[in-house]
Amino acid sequence: MTDARGEALEPIRTRVVVIGAGQAGLSVAYYLQRLGLVPGVDFVVLDRGPSTGGAWQFRWRALRLGTAHKVNDLPGMADLGISFETGDRTAPARDVVSDYYDRYERYYGLEVQRPVEVTGVDDLGTRILVRTRDGASYETELLVNATGTWGSPFRPWYPGADTFAGRQLTTAEYEDARDFTGQDVVVVGGGTSAIGFLLELDGVAARTIWVTRRPVDWVDQQELGTALAISAVAEQDEAARAGKALPSIVSGTGVPISRRNRAGIERGVLVERGMFVSLEHDGVRFADGTFEHADAVIWATGFRPELRHLASLGLRTGEGGLAVARGASQTDPRVFFAGYGPQASTIGANRAGRVIARQVLLALSARRPE
Repeated sequence: MTDARGEALEPIRTRVVVIGAGQAGLSVAYYLQRLGLVPGVDFVVLDRGPSTGGAWQFRWRALRLGTAHKVNDLPGMADLGISFETGDRTAPARDVVSDYYDRYERYYGLEVQRPVEVTGVDDLGTRILVRTRDGASYETELLVNATGTWGSPFRPWYPGADTFAGRQLTTAEYEDARDFTGQDVVVVGGGTSAIGFLLELDGVAARTIWVTRRPVDWVDQQELGTALAISAVAEQDEAARAGKALPSIVSGTGVPISRRNRAGIERGVLVERGMFVSLEHDGVRFADGTFEHADAVIWATGFRPELRHLASLGLRTGEGGLAVARGASQTDPRVFFAGYGPQASTIGANRAGRVIARQVLLALSARRPE
């Protein structure tokens, strides 16, 4: 960024930069403020979204709080007199979350700066330079990365993907079932997003075909049981500490059979078949040789942590992941990760916010005054 004379502006100096103002980033910001740091002075929160709500502002309009993953309240939200437990179940979830987050940011004066997209960082030795797309930069002692996964959808490659004539899109690109009116749609993936798409497309698309890499593990309960959830989080934590690629949450917990899902199973909408082996010009081919026509393929195949902007710090391990324990990088003591691995759930992000904020304060107190 340059000033009115076209000269480069000096980096904005602060003690902590938080990248991302979703559940994890706001949770960390709340606790940093509670511990005595001043928003906009001691720490700065940068968010690339045009509005409040983190990744929720980009989710498809048909998604409601009652059918989405449970959204836990942010720490201190009760002081505003609002809660997702009593939020409007008929309104789009993205609107409710954006509204509540907006009230939250204003109530606590968190001074989130948006839209600010971080494009990269530079290692300055004791400090880190955070660069943004508009040319502005921030020089900081510590960095908290809370970018989540929404900006990094995973789409596996299959033979013929480059020549398929129909539309291909990921969960992040899905907007409305009506975009597929009268079409044959293949939905790929065994998680809640894939299931949601299938139920929304029922009666709108001409036909849907659900394909998954492994059989869906239906769990006969409304919500995931505590034991399963604890086990899945433990697997995520173990992988993060070892610097390995993070395992799928769904593969460790299964998918709950809610009333809505059970009805979809009974109607024959939620009946999966094995993964196809290739795409052809106008459809997909399965291992047994059968062919299914397709106008569109929706890749509801999950996400990966969004970390490209941190590449210059060399944090990735040979195992393909990051070595992270209790939100702190085990490779670079200046870097923390909120919402990564076992913290990825909204309740996990809240708990991690407190832990990370305390670690940040300890790290700041241990640094030499500049």
